[in-house]
Amino acid sequence: MHMQIVLTTLLATVAPLVAAHGKIAVATGDAGGNGTALGIQGGVIPGAGSNKVTEPDTTVFKGAQADACGQTKGQGANDVEAGTKQAMALSGSTLPQVTSGGSLSGTLHIVTSDGAGPYKAMINTDGTAQSWTAINVVTQVPGNNGNIKKSADKRWYVRALQSVGIMKRATNINEDYPFKVAIPAGTSCTGTIAGQSNTCIVKLVNPSKAGPFGGCVPVQMVQPGAAGSTAAAAPATASTAARRARALKA
Repeated sequence: MHMQIVLTTLLATVAPLVAAHGKIAVATGDAGGNGTALGIQGGVIPGAGSNKVTEPDTTVFKGAQADACGQTKGQGANDVEAGTKQAMALSGSTLPQVTSGGSLSGTLHIVTSDGAGPYKAMINTDGTAQSWTAINVVTQVPGNNGNIKKSADKRWYVRALQSVGIMKRATNINEDYPFKVAIPAGTSCTGTIAGQSNTCIVKLVNPSKAGPFGGCVPVQMVQPGAAGSTAAAAPATASTAARRARALKA
């Protein structure tokens, strides 16, 4: 009876029992370009606060969208075409540019405690988000079974509530972690999304029982040294230097 009273009192003082999230806020290809996951709304979503204000643009993979690109509370099912246009409006006129054998890296924002790692990654090569091939995670997001804690969440009563399944959310984490996934050599991107050809979709998913959470990032494959890639920067610089040298001789 005493323990029941203690738990009842504690429940009145802790956060609401709701799910938590993690989202891909920034993504960059090894050949340049940048973007976000589908459904991201940008700076209008605050980093800290209650769930209803921090989580509307984080993706959950459940129901009919579990094997596709998931859904968000704020916008519903993530549509690849519309979501890619939205990502480009936030990030610029190009998608993350990747090469065969290259990589996609970026920032995964852990909103709340169930949005942590380890994440698994996969790629869809025709831009439809209907079939996926597992790819390697090079830089992993920390976490244990999708959960991460701040030091404040190690208080005895928080641990007690979590251990009996009463409390699912420990706290608003609001922290950024780097991630990097490998694009396998020999990959060919054949999709056309939002007017962009040679596109693939990279998907990251965590193992949270409250989710899973993560996101889908449209990317565009380019040849090493293609226009707009970082590999093309060195030859362009050398060409500029040569023109300046000829001008000085003249």
